[in-house]
Amino acid sequence: MTSPTPPAAPIRVLIADDQDMVRSGFRFFLDAQPDMTVVAEAADGETAVRLARELRPDVCLLDIRMPKLDGLEATRMLAGPGVADPLRVVVVTTFDLDEYVYGALRGGACGFLLKDSGPTLLAEAVRAAAAGDSLVSPSVTVRLLRHVTEGSASPGPGPAPEPVVEARPPSATEPLTDRELDVVRLVALGRTNAEIAAELYVSLSTVKTHLSSIQLKLAARNRVEIAAWAWQHGHARPES
Repeated sequence: MTSPTPPAAPIRVLIADDQDMVRSGFRFFLDAQPDMTVVAEAADGETAVRLARELRPDVCLLDIRMPKLDGLEATRMLAGPGVADPLRVVVVTTFDLDEYVYGALRGGACGFLLKDSGPTLLAEAVRAAAAGDSLVSPSVTVRLLRHVTEGSASPGPGPAPEPVVEARPPSATEPLTDRELDVVRLVALGRTNAEIAAELYVSLSTVKTHLSSIQLKLAARNRVEIAAWAWQHGHARPES
């Protein structure tokens, strides 16, 4: 008799937020998911970094405005450039400010959500991060990447935010194939891997293979940087 396949291990999540009610709400919802478990909570950034390094959760949910160490600095310490074994961080905040979005993504976050995005999108962001994908709140995605493309001034007072990734001249990278450019365009438009596979009539594994190749050619750390490159180089238009 064939033994049943054991269930996959649940996604281990750390929640860091200075508000007790937010942490409790996130824990209640995420622990109710069959494929997730909350392994730690933190009320400040320093504790979040310490627990994350000790426990190595699959996904860290970090608020931005926290005492002792803010979420952007905590993100850089856990997932930023130069971190030998980076963790997967999703920044979850109340504040829809461009400088926060740029700071989080440049600091290595693989997701950025607003707290009013709802519990379903929160779960999707955790699953995407655990799978090596990225999810940014739909309300900020297009605005963020258009700023990267246009090099426009910041919408508020103060200097314009820096781009998520710096533009790279075509001669500095190996050219992408036509199919890889198709994948890049759909990533920039916010499609998931499953949606890309359906739209291009290819398998999910083929999409993942293309993404791996694209990341190598662009030296991109995640799909957010792939999307930013696409917008910078004119490959993100639906009609392109």
